[in-house]
Amino acid sequence: MKTLPELLNAYTPTLEEIPFKEEMLDFYKSHSNAFERACLTGHFTASAWLLDKTGERALLMHHRKLDRWMQTGGHCDGDQDCLAVAIKEAQEESGIQGIIPVSEKVFDIDIHEIPEYKRVPAHKHLDLRFILKVNSDEELVQNSESKALAWFHKGEKNLPTTERSVLRMWEKWQKL
Repeated sequence: MKTLPELLNAYTPTLEEIPFKEEMLDFYKSHSNAFERACLTGHFTASAWLLDKTGERALLMHHRKLDRWMQTGGHCDGDQDCLAVAIKEAQEESGIQGIIPVSEKVFDIDIHEIPEYKRVPAHKHLDLRFILKVNSDEELVQNSESKALAWFHKGEKNLPTTERSVLRMWEKWQKL
């Protein structure tokens, strides 16, 4: 397992991501509980840009609580192995257990605000994203965290989101 500083120091961010990388490294240094939800100003999360078995489609979920289309992912809950968290979250949210990393390197990073919800104050998610791939013939199984799950073909022009962080990953994937 690589530490968060090792992952981030090995990652070359896009111009858009440079401030995220700097803020993530600073946040990690200044918060001993940066991987715990108890860190109420923000905490680290891990996400997956999940490809199907052919590598020609990417999965997006319509997040129930946030009511927007995005990649699978979630809280680290104390686990500093961000790649393992991304895989676990992709498995839980897609229902597919056969998921492997395409690369163990970071694919994208983002920091975004999460609105207040049920007495949990607004806070930041500092999100490390990894590109993963399904390596089985399992079918999608939606869980309670999403309103819908859908595969989108590489090169598709109309995604159901205008979220810049999702579109950035989509653009990166198009170039692979």
